Amino acid sequence: MLLNIKTMTILAAGAFASGGALAGPVVPGFDSHTLTPNDDSSVFADIGFTANFFGSEYTSLYVNNNGNVTFGSPLDAYTPFDLTSTNTAIIAPFFADVDTRYAGSPVTYGTGTYNGQAAFGANWVDVAYYSIGGAPHTARNSFQLLLVDQGGGDFDIIFNYDAIQWESGTANGGSYLGLGGDSARAGYSNGSGAAGTFFELPGSAVNGAFLDGSSYALTSHGVSFEVSNGVVSAPIPSVPEPETYAMLLAGLGIVTAVARRRKV
Repeated sequence: MLLNIKTMTILAAGAFASGGALAGPVVPGFDSHTLTPNDDSSVFADIGFTANFFGSEYTSLYVNNNGNVTFGSPLDAYTPFDLTSTNTAIIAPFFADVDTRYAGSPVTYGTGTYNGQAAFGANWVDVAYYSIGGAPHTARNSFQLLLVDQGGGDFDIIFNYDAIQWESGTANGGSYLGLGGDSARAGYSNGSGAAGTFFELPGSAVNGAFLDGSSYALTSHGVSFEVSNGVVSAPIPSVPEPETYAMLLAGLGIVTAVARRRKV
């Protein structure tokens, strides 16, 4: 199993649910557009408002099939990379190898309202994972990203989760059950690598950590962040205690990272 050491370092400085934006199960809507069933493709989309993300103002983004959105350019990477050191501006509720060609449902996205505010949403509901040769499987994930306008460039980032039954594809070293290998990551980065401009949820890249029924299942809570004046912030008290996270890691076990694999 794979441990992301940087996750533990960031744990003391990051946070989960913010005071203003409440997260939880996937909310209906934001599905006026559909990304054609695919593997590793993207689509350009208007957000519907201006979002100030670490000093850069965006009115559009790319919805990427593999559980994330990016600014400036699409992303076809299927092996989840370290969000704390990337040069890609990214927001990822569940960065993993989604494949909607043979099973599950396609990704949807669109604009709407959330708690009376203009919002953009992307839905990965009932999505499957990449399996060599399109081998059949039944595990499905359902999760959602909402960007909610708060005016003046300020906005909320909300990660909602209904089901997390797989964590990787076979091209990531995972099993045919979607388990193990290079496990999913979740968080954000502005792509600069500067301190305070990135965050990974504890459990990122740790085998089994995000799955339903685990000690730190994503479906047991939503995750939200407030973005004010371009800076993402959230209260430290909402982060799990270091002792709790250490117990999680001990229970899951640790192994060396595996090399990126090519799809065949």
